[in-house]
Order: sequence, then C-alpha cells, then structure tokens
Amino acid sequence: MPDVSRPTGNLLSRLTLNSDGRRHPLQNVLSVVTLACGLIAFVAALIPSAHAVAAWLGVLGFVGGFYSQYVSATTPERSLNIVGIVASFVGVAFGIYHGGFFP
Repeated sequence: MPDVSRPTGNLLSRLTLNSDGRRHPLQNVLSVVTLACGLIAFVAALIPSAHAVAAWLGVLGFVGGFYSQYVSATTPERSLNIVGIVASFVGVAFGIYHGGFFP
C-alpha cells in the first residue's frame, strides 16, 4: 500500500477553501475580501501619509472579518479571516496613530 501515503493531484488542487467538499461562494468571497482589506490596510499603515486609507480599510476589514468569521463554514476560511482581522486591526491602529480617518 505505498500509494496510500502519496497525495493525489497537484498542489493547486489541494489548496482550497472548500475543505468539506461543498461550495461556499459567499463565505469564500468574504474571507478573501477580509484578507485583502487587512493586507492593504497593513501596508498603508506603514506609510504615514496613507493614514486615511489604512484607517478606513482597517475598519472595513475588521468589521467585515468578524461577520465573515461568524458565517464561515470551513477551517481554511477561518484561518484567512483571522489573518485578515489581525492585519486590519494593526492597520486601523497605525492609521489612527498617524492622523485618523480624514486627510
């Protein structure tokens, strides 16, 4: 039985947010949007002149991430949500520190 331990398919076919075998289009989109908002807010937070972008996207990612976490169906979705929520929090914190929500 040596073929049992070998993974089937390539790496891209194993990277999925639908680990339970069912489709979750709304939850997948919410998780990816949360991650994108968080990463953009985090990067914008490193630039002091982009404090408004960091603050608004951080709030959007933070609140949207909590809703996405509430409706998520699989563990990979929840993992993306947590990374996005933490990055959003750091983005909004530094955005407020550098000048707040308005330019």
